[in-house]
Amino acid sequence: MMAVNTPLNTLNISAYKFVTLEDAADLRDLRDLLRERAVALQIKGTILLATEGINLFLAGPPEAINHFVSQLKEDARFADLAPKESWSEAQPFKKMLVKVKGEIIRMNHPAIQPASGRAPAVDAHTVKRWLDAGVDDAGRPVVTLDTRNDFEVDNGTFVGAIDWRLTKFSEFPQAVLDHQASLQGKTVVSFCTGGIRCEKAAIFMRESGLEHVYQLEGGILKYFEEVGGAHYTGGCFVFDERRALSSDLHVSPLTSGT
Repeated sequence: MMAVNTPLNTLNISAYKFVTLEDAADLRDLRDLLRERAVALQIKGTILLATEGINLFLAGPPEAINHFVSQLKEDARFADLAPKESWSEAQPFKKMLVKVKGEIIRMNHPAIQPASGRAPAVDAHTVKRWLDAGVDDAGRPVVTLDTRNDFEVDNGTFVGAIDWRLTKFSEFPQAVLDHQASLQGKTVVSFCTGGIRCEKAAIFMRESGLEHVYQLEGGILKYFEEVGGAHYTGGCFVFDERRALSSDLHVSPLTSGT
């Protein structure tokens, strides 16, 4: 019997923006507005809001997702939001949640404020070229640094990536201080799923005294979108019912034991 291919008709997006949002009242009003819009469009997923910005993971019919993003971009604070896209056969989220948090990604270092200035970013094509050569454009050795939690790393990462076996992102600053000497004199490319953790990570590393640090623009998902799985092994863990994506941005089997 011939297998029937189920169409990939659910659009999944992830996006974040470090931008200063006003106060608690503004955040509550924005939370209520975004929840109302998403529910009306039958979108599901999670939106996190904090005074440092917005972080979202949403899924639904493409027309609904695109309309939601268009409405969001009408707010000047989110006009340059650049969602990363993938497709699935079914809705990977069970409900729609919009939450106000202390941070959109918890690091417990209030002085790290990406909205005030990003660390330098490097795009996927440049990272691939550097990894092909083993050195950056100045001839400096290149290492990749995984800023994700250990169970995420176990499902896939860049070949030879530094992995400090983090159990939560708030452990990252101390790990940098513990391993700082081993990173001196190298070009460090920090990476994560979609870019949000490696953005804070790169700023912290630069402020701790490491000179040649970059964040992978858009994270693993953008890297997959632009150059595929070069120099990467396994899948990319995602926090929805798909659980992991392969380098072609399709559902990937989870590594045993996760």
